[in-house]
Amino acid sequence: MSTMRNSVMLIGRPGAEPETRTFNDNRIVTRFTVVAWDKTAERVALAVKKGKQIAIDGTLRNNEWTDKNGQRHLSTEIHLNNFILLDWGKEQTA
Repeated sequence: MSTMRNSVMLIGRPGAEPETRTFNDNRIVTRFTVVAWDKTAERVALAVKKGKQIAIDGTLRNNEWTDKNGQRHLSTEIHLNNFILLDWGKEQTA
């Protein structure tokens, strides 16, 4: 296999409400156990709610940093490319 694609596809229910931040350069990030940026972040912030079933497509990203005490940290995040709401329920708004 000469080429491997970094791809993650999941179906589930977020365990928390998404959190959105805007940076000084007007970039937007929304996190809800996955990370979404820019236009996708805006869509997630409007449509994804805790407990509502969604399907996501994304990629894995590894992060490494050293805190102020010199301790090294590693984390892996799913960066969201696209999502589909599977559980509209009574609150269909998007």
